Amino acid sequence: MRKLIIWLTVFTISLGITACGQSANQRNLPETSPADSAVESETVPEDSAIETETQKIASADETVAYEEVLEEGMTPVYADALLDGDYPVEMKSSSSMFSITDCILHVKDGAMTAEMFMSGTGYLYLYPGTAEEAVSHEEADYIPYKENADGVHVFTIPVQALDAEIPCSAYSKKKEKWYDRTLLIRADSLPADAFVESRFTTVESLGLADGEYTIEVTLEGGSGKASVSSPAKLTVSDGSASAEIIWSSNKYDYMLVNGEKFEPVSTEEYSVFEIPVPGFDYPMPVSADTTAMSQPYEIEYTLYFDSESVKAS
Repeated sequence: MRKLIIWLTVFTISLGITACGQSANQRNLPETSPADSAVESETVPEDSAIETETQKIASADETVAYEEVLEEGMTPVYADALLDGDYPVEMKSSSSMFSITDCILHVKDGAMTAEMFMSGTGYLYLYPGTAEEAVSHEEADYIPYKENADGVHVFTIPVQALDAEIPCSAYSKKKEKWYDRTLLIRADSLPADAFVESRFTTVESLGLADGEYTIEVTLEGGSGKASVSSPAKLTVSDGSASAEIIWSSNKYDYMLVNGEKFEPVSTEEYSVFEIPVPGFDYPMPVSADTTAMSQPYEIEYTLYFDSESVKAS
């Protein structure tokens, strides 16, 4: 009898040790059903997918400072205001890392596209929308570059309006991330004859006969240190106007007007140029290259020719 009691005691202790060896979850929680396991295995990849998409978008500290492209007073110009044609235009970018050397606007049948020539080869794709929108689309929706005969990467994007922000995202080949960009095409960089109806005061609307006149001109842009002589000499020939622009120094070696390069006619005391004037009473964009710095530097300006100040010489 004594041996039986001892054996029962040892058996009971052994059962207790086995129970203590189980975890709290094993002892108190129900077993996970196959359905629950399936839910868990699906949830993890879904969260990972969201994280992966986020990682494909460049963060704020990975981008350079944003530069405003839209100016006060700009109003959108749509395709129906333009004649069909191919026009060199000035395109602005919100990022210095997304540099466009040349841009051609194609207008046809009420639609516009912009052909952009890039300064580098760092981007594989563009998307006409935000980076967040780009990662949610398939590669078939992206705009790939085309390489021209000079090895320049060229992207062609749809354009809804000029003088209006164009949201765009660019995929970096090196970083493997999408970067948000904002683009804008300046309507005033178009030639006057690109419009169905003239947006500016013209030689024709003023009724100016061929001859020589003077006109008040205002320069804006750059550091504010440069200036031009006013009034300027205005010449009308065969219905077209040109102006003599005399700079405040002789350090300007060329000017760009509507994509056309003009050399100075004199640099003895001042840099003097003869440039076309397609219209009056609007800020006409021009560029001028100065040699006054340690290296040549192209600066953007605007010239405003006041039609009310026109006088015959």
